[in-house]
Amino acid sequence: MSEDSAGIPLMPLDTRLKRILYRARHRGMQETDLLLGRFAERRLQELSPAELDRFEELLDQADNDLFDWITGKRPAPAAFEHDVLAMLKAFARDPDR
Repeated sequence: MSEDSAGIPLMPLDTRLKRILYRARHRGMQETDLLLGRFAERRLQELSPAELDRFEELLDQADNDLFDWITGKRPAPAAFEHDVLAMLKAFARDPDR
């Protein structure tokens, strides 16, 4: 198994995607579960490794904060205003997009 620059073993991509999908579907707040779970089901395979990293960073945030950022109720901190959050915002507006 290969390692990243910090010497941490890298998991196979399919294992990583399954783990991310599970995390997106099982958040705790039903609205966030549905939004992130559906996004992950439809878009996860299309994300680059860097985008997957950013999506996982978003998954580490509190449900209420994340839901508010995605729906525009509150602005996200600058560190989270990136392409993946923009994808989530667009998906929230039009899930068939």
